[in-house]
Amino acid sequence: MSMNTVLLAVGSEDESRLKELAETAASVVDPNGRIVLLHVFDRGRYDAIETQLNIDPDSEVTPDDVSRRSWIVNDVAERLERTGVDYEVRGALGDTADNILREAEALDTDLVVVGGRTRSATGKALFGSTAQRVLLEADCPVTFVKERPTEQTDAAVPA
Repeated sequence: MSMNTVLLAVGSEDESRLKELAETAASVVDPNGRIVLLHVFDRGRYDAIETQLNIDPDSEVTPDDVSRRSWIVNDVAERLERTGVDYEVRGALGDTADNILREAEALDTDLVVVGGRTRSATGKALFGSTAQRVLLEADCPVTFVKERPTEQTDAAVPA
């Protein structure tokens, strides 16, 4: 199956799995395909970022612009750049699932990549409402990237 357009959705809750998300998207996209890196903001987060970046709320700044200046997007973009894959950055404001589904349809996406976390040591996937809606409602295949358990470090042995 051809993977010309892969929609990679990232958000602030994906901080611990950016590497896995970037690697997954880069590994499945066609050599001449593209990844659309989408960051969806809720209003509170968006306003906070505008304030941090000293963006005048009356300026012509779009969610795409704010997304390009997000450290999460920059982290993933750098990882994609290193793989040499073609990508573009988009931003959206509002409900995450709605925006992912809308963007996937508008782009005629071949695959959506979203993240989530595992709920317990038995590794059951916990699909948050966003991931669950995207998995159930997207018109294309969806790849779910779960958070890897944190690496176990050797604890110091008490003397």
